[in-house]
Amino acid sequence: MVPQGSVSQDLFATALSNHEGVLASNGALRVLTGERTGRSPKDKYIVRDAVTESKVNWGGMNQALSPDVFERLWQEACASLSSYPIYEDRLQVGSHPTYHITVRVQCNFAWHTLFCQDLFITPAQPLLKTEWHLVNAAHYKPDAAQYGLNGEAAIVLDFIGKRVLICGTHYAGEMKKAMFSVLNFLLPDQDVLPMHCAANKGSDGKTTLFFGLSGTGKTTLSADPERQLIGDDEHGWSADGVFNFEGGCYAKCIRLSKDGEPLIWDAIRQGSIMENVVLDGEGVPDYDDASITENTRVVYPLDFIPGRAMELVHGHPNSVIFLTCDLFGVLPPVARLNHDQVIDYFLVGYTALVGSTEFGAGQGIKTTFSACFGAPFFARPPKEYAALLVQRLKETGAEVYLVNTGWGGGSYGKGGERFPLRVTRRIVSAITSGEIRQCAFEKLQPFDLDIPVSLDGVDRKVLNPGLVWDAEAYSETAGELLSLFAAHKG
Repeated sequence: MVPQGSVSQDLFATALSNHEGVLASNGALRVLTGERTGRSPKDKYIVRDAVTESKVNWGGMNQALSPDVFERLWQEACASLSSYPIYEDRLQVGSHPTYHITVRVQCNFAWHTLFCQDLFITPAQPLLKTEWHLVNAAHYKPDAAQYGLNGEAAIVLDFIGKRVLICGTHYAGEMKKAMFSVLNFLLPDQDVLPMHCAANKGSDGKTTLFFGLSGTGKTTLSADPERQLIGDDEHGWSADGVFNFEGGCYAKCIRLSKDGEPLIWDAIRQGSIMENVVLDGEGVPDYDDASITENTRVVYPLDFIPGRAMELVHGHPNSVIFLTCDLFGVLPPVARLNHDQVIDYFLVGYTALVGSTEFGAGQGIKTTFSACFGAPFFARPPKEYAALLVQRLKETGAEVYLVNTGWGGGSYGKGGERFPLRVTRRIVSAITSGEIRQCAFEKLQPFDLDIPVSLDGVDRKVLNPGLVWDAEAYSETAGELLSLFAAHKG
């Protein structure tokens, strides 16, 4: 692979000359994505064919499109693509020497192709042939009635033709998640667990995984100046270790600060692309301004993170962290999970939407459940991924911890407060270093969770929410959450 910082300066200049975006004071390209400032899960489809028929968990997030309808849609979208300038590259998704795919990317916006260069992997040698073909015909809005679609956008995966079509949306995250979804479907057949998680490792080589939905802290907590970043969002876990699917990061910008997230702050420079970030009259980003969307974003190459891990494949994790943002305020800031609990929490995927990445989800904070901590991206039945996760845990002895980055001492909007980032960082540090394994644990009921009795630097009343709440109110509120768990259990 070549250094991911070597993005095309020609594409950067072309995007500016085309007025696709403007230059911010930090050197990054700022673009606006129009009406759609997040993913459009209701507009995502999988071609139902001999490959997918028996393997996809159809219904819900996994909507079917017939091969003949897709072929007509593909041809019309490609005709639209050809009527505008096309910006192309050939890239790799997956850093593993064996478990990766190659893709030819064609886009009508220079910044979309630049986004792919930042986020995917540039091979050491130019690719003469590729396995997959991704077309982003952003200008084309299909006739929903003609094709049986839900709206004027479409994201379609075709596994027999090895094609991905994206049209009717300017939001670049659709390209990232489409290729993630492709690997998520393919890799289990090769005994590889695809994961919606971040990963980093210490100087001792110990690796930690951070599962979680957007807004729970994957990017923030994995970008630790004391550890080497492997990646912030998408990884595979094979029999020989952990590997990144990507060559870049796609981080949220909302309320970003240099003190709180110094590595991300410094990575936003020339070569980076900011989506929907508000600029003042001098081009200075206002990361606190959510007037366009809470889902403001920046993409940058991994090489913009100093000291990032360089290996293609990394050692098996010692620790796995499930990040949840609890709005009820009844879950502890940290708990150790046994394998049965791992399956339960993995299948439930409980957290909150905080500045949702989904188009039409609104700006508020609300409870959500997403199996595998990323249901829209996993086409197979969730239990297949859960079984492969537990298999890897048994093979490696990695321990799993539930870390609540949400509210404590009360519910959201009802007297509770969100755990300070410094407290969460202290807990994560105890997990990654192995310090937490030396703690004494006690049971937290009614969740039957093992929680540390004490941890240096963290108040005992923070560790055990039952010590802060009124006993009756805590029992009642915890019961409400457990009822939701039961309703969403796979």
